Amino acid sequence: MDWLLSRLFSSENEELYVLDCLAYFMVFMAACTFVTLLFENVPYGRYASSRYGFPVNVKFAWFVQELPAFLVPLCLVVWTSCAKTSLLPNQLLIAMYFCHYVQRSLIYPFLIRGGKPTPVASFALAFVFCIYNGYMQIRYLSHYAEYPADWVTHPCFIAGSVLWLVGWLVNVHSDHILRNLRKPGETGYKIPTGGMFEYVSGANFLGEITEWAGFALAGHSVHSSAFAIFTAVVLASRAVAHHKWYLNKFEDYPKSRKALIPFLL
Repeated sequence: MDWLLSRLFSSENEELYVLDCLAYFMVFMAACTFVTLLFENVPYGRYASSRYGFPVNVKFAWFVQELPAFLVPLCLVVWTSCAKTSLLPNQLLIAMYFCHYVQRSLIYPFLIRGGKPTPVASFALAFVFCIYNGYMQIRYLSHYAEYPADWVTHPCFIAGSVLWLVGWLVNVHSDHILRNLRKPGETGYKIPTGGMFEYVSGANFLGEITEWAGFALAGHSVHSSAFAIFTAVVLASRAVAHHKWYLNKFEDYPKSRKALIPFLL
């Protein structure tokens, strides 16, 4: 892949400039997405619509669309000259990223039970985003990111790592709860209970937002921050939409439960 990158960029300074531009463009996309989601829900799952193209099997869609977020970084780490992967802060941040996407791309899709097909437009956009973000995050961390020698003992790195771990655990546990809401043979929607679902309707979204916010705090870069911002915009909107949907569908839905932030929102 070094050959390919050398064909795309005339120098490392040029590639770093492009990586920075990709990060700032992601923040711009987050702003545009925020405005769009004021009027339209992200069209997958219970909000899927034929307006966004033909349906794609949900397991196939999740596996294929998330796979580039694992494979692109893997190729960058294995088949390029990685100037920074011998450094502990970079190693830990890369490990955080891979821990999420190994689970999300290689495990999660095959645990899905039922689920509505994904419109092809949503599938294609997610696929492109995973290539874009996978390259941006791991190329920066593996080749350009520089941290002080004692960065792993810095309060930002420690707090960020703890937030990442808590968010990852909440996300995985919440997905487990959602998968097991229905007994074999049952159909339809049920009220999720247990874990952080006792406090918020979007516990799985809260977990992932917390996870990438921690990653951004520990990574301390515009690249990780852009990803955290984009994630928060998309998933916060989805959590609010889910909360309104639950309230309309179930008369006995817990009134004290919030959409995304326990006790507040």
